[in-house]
Amino acid sequence: MATTASPYQLGNPLSKVQADAADGQKQHAAWSPYDDNGGTVVAVAGEDYCIVAGSTRMSTGFSILTRDASMMMQLSDKVVIASAGMQADRKALHKLLQARHVMYVHNHGRPMALSATAQLLSNTLYYKRFFPFYTFNLCAGLDEQGRGAVYNYDAIGSYERSGYFCQGSGKELIQPVLDNQLKAASPLVLPPQNTLTALPLEQALDLVKDAFVSAGERDIYTGDQVEILIITRQGVRRDSLQLKLD
Repeated sequence: MATTASPYQLGNPLSKVQADAADGQKQHAAWSPYDDNGGTVVAVAGEDYCIVAGSTRMSTGFSILTRDASMMMQLSDKVVIASAGMQADRKALHKLLQARHVMYVHNHGRPMALSATAQLLSNTLYYKRFFPFYTFNLCAGLDEQGRGAVYNYDAIGSYERSGYFCQGSGKELIQPVLDNQLKAASPLVLPPQNTLTALPLEQALDLVKDAFVSAGERDIYTGDQVEILIITRQGVRRDSLQLKLD
């Protein structure tokens, strides 16, 4: 008895899904709870300052959803959290961290230190490790000695302190520029060496702005505007940079 070959077996230019449908096989729609809404965040730490910057474009696919979405949350005068990635998870994560910080202030009568906030963010990401927050995070500011610090994270909370870092859709474009210009020692070098940049504040700020302008030329998810927070012992100063709108 002759068998009938499916169109897919005969080399017909139908897709596998179409061929399975022709064979009568049931198909299930693909769905994911995650969506990468793009954006880039950068932090650079100096001896007595820390610069945290993030783009404001929020996209999905080739569509721009808004041009004014902040990716940063200021917890105190010395601590800022910056998160690229999925907007819904970023909002949920920032809301949770804000609530925990308010509880800490009520219990201890003072803001949470940068190192404590870094550990809190690590713990928060780790307890969600089986269904992670789809965010790419930086925790930056001034430590207890008034020196700049940047903590970078993976998806489930592993983190390290460094002098600068970049997260988000423009990371592959900006991180090499920072590596070349800031030339920090590897954290693997023993004995440990200082990773803080020796650049003055204004030069580091110009470097961050130039890096975003360059990334905006190639990364379609980085654009519109850059929100910049400059953290010093005098407090937090805000700045901005206009990028291309296309």
